[in-house]
Amino acid sequence: MAVNYTVQAQVVDIRSDIPNKDDIFLVDTNVWYWYTYTNASISSLAYQITEYPSYVAKAIFANSLLLYCGLSGAELAHNIEQTERQIFSSTLRPKEYRHNFPAERAKVVAEVTAAWNQVISIAVCTEILINEATTNIAFTRFQTQILDGYDLLILEAMDKAGVKQIITDDGDYATVPGIKVFTANSGAIAAATTQGKLLVR
Repeated sequence: MAVNYTVQAQVVDIRSDIPNKDDIFLVDTNVWYWYTYTNASISSLAYQITEYPSYVAKAIFANSLLLYCGLSGAELAHNIEQTERQIFSSTLRPKEYRHNFPAERAKVVAEVTAAWNQVISIAVCTEILINEATTNIAFTRFQTQILDGYDLLILEAMDKAGVKQIITDDGDYATVPGIKVFTANSGAIAAATTQGKLLVR
C-alpha cells in the first residue's frame, strides 16, 4: 500500500540536485548506513545504495558541511548488528547472536567501528542533550508530527543547531514544516510533486 504523505517540508530530488559549498546537511542514519557499511546492499534497495552514497560524495566534493547526530551512532550500530545477524542466521534471536558467537560479535564491532570512523572523518557532530526537557519537547512534537522516536530527537538536534536541510530516505521527514528534505524516496517525491512542495534548486 502506498504511503499517504501530507507534505509540509520542501522536498528536493537528489537524483537531479547538485550540492554546493553553502549547503549544510544533517545526514540521517539510513544514509550513513548505505554510505559506510560494507554489507548494506543485503538489506537495501538498489537506489538506496547508489543514489545516497553518490549524493554524499557530491556534497563532500562541493565542500558542503555534513553533520551527524550522536543518536545516529546507536541506530547505525543496531542496524549493522541486525544485518550481520541476518547474514549469519535468520533464526537466531538478537541476544543469542550477541552472546553465543564471540567471533561474530567481533565482526560486528569491527563493522560498526569502521562505519562510524568514516562518519566522524567526514562530518561534524550536532549535539543534543537528551534530558527531561528535550524528551518532553520531542513527545509534544510526537502528537502532531508523524515521526518515530529516533527521528523526533534528531529533529530536535536539527532545531538546536539551526539546521534546516536533511539528507534522508525516510519520507516521514517530508511531513515536517520548515525544513528541506533531500531524498530519492519516490513516494515522498511524488507526494511533494502533487502537493506543490517539490523544490528544484
